Amino acid sequence: MRSRRAALAAPVLLTAFATGLVSACAPVEDDEPDASSDSSSASADTSASADADPAACVEGAPLVEDGRLTIGTDSPAYEPWFVDDDPTNGKGFESAVAYAVAEELGFSEDEVSWVTVPFNSSYAPGKKTFDLDINQVSITPQRAEVVDFSEGYYQAAQAVITLEDSPLAGLESVEELADHKLGAQTGTTSLTAIRDVIQPASDPLVFEDTNAAKQALKNGQVEAILADLPTAFYISAVEIEGSTIVGQFQPETGEQEEFGMLFEKGNPLRDCVDAALASLREDGTLAEIEQEWLSDVVSVPTLD
Repeated sequence: MRSRRAALAAPVLLTAFATGLVSACAPVEDDEPDASSDSSSASADTSASADADPAACVEGAPLVEDGRLTIGTDSPAYEPWFVDDDPTNGKGFESAVAYAVAEELGFSEDEVSWVTVPFNSSYAPGKKTFDLDINQVSITPQRAEVVDFSEGYYQAAQAVITLEDSPLAGLESVEELADHKLGAQTGTTSLTAIRDVIQPASDPLVFEDTNAAKQALKNGQVEAILADLPTAFYISAVEIEGSTIVGQFQPETGEQEEFGMLFEKGNPLRDCVDAALASLREDGTLAEIEQEWLSDVVSVPTLD
């Protein structure tokens, strides 16, 4: 393992969890009708080879700042994707992945800059203030019309979080969720899953961010909130005492969503990052980072 990757090793964040992780799902525009379908088609040309030289590739790619790699993510930056709301420390799954990719591209730690990019703004059309964005952004055909995505670096599943004394705690199917008051962060595939998969009898509550959604659950404004599975684990194990995960489910297609790094449309850096991810996948680094930050893997109930 390269020196930067070795430096990223840290005590496993999730060993404090009463339960572990299987897979994940995440932050789609509120009006995207089929955002969870055919997500694999949105990441075109995913045939990058680990034989390619990512660092040589970068030499011909335009950068926001010469000689530096500028990475965008939202603020606050939530665990377990980032630690201590600090993307620069290399801790947390996405921070570690970002620095591993940067190293493959030939950038040292001090040649990486981070900028704050609100989640919903990241996949809006137009000029970007970053070279790439990493923020649990699910690859969808709708988003891929106006931005480019790397190959997926993590597969995602939706999870339903409720309070332990809630009647939802014993539910076994997605259909049973339809009669309950649900909520999710705006612009996420979690919200899309509520509307298009669960199709509840009453409109879901929509929150500006995950913190607002968590507070609404604690206050009894909603009976359950949806989030990607790793985030759900952190919420239930660390942030909301007396909460539990009802279960997980996949889109109706049965295909898992994937998180991808996001680029301005037409940015050739995407191909360089795909080559970097292929190398990290082939040499086992991606799996090591996942094990470091998203593990203690156990089975989570699947909702029928």
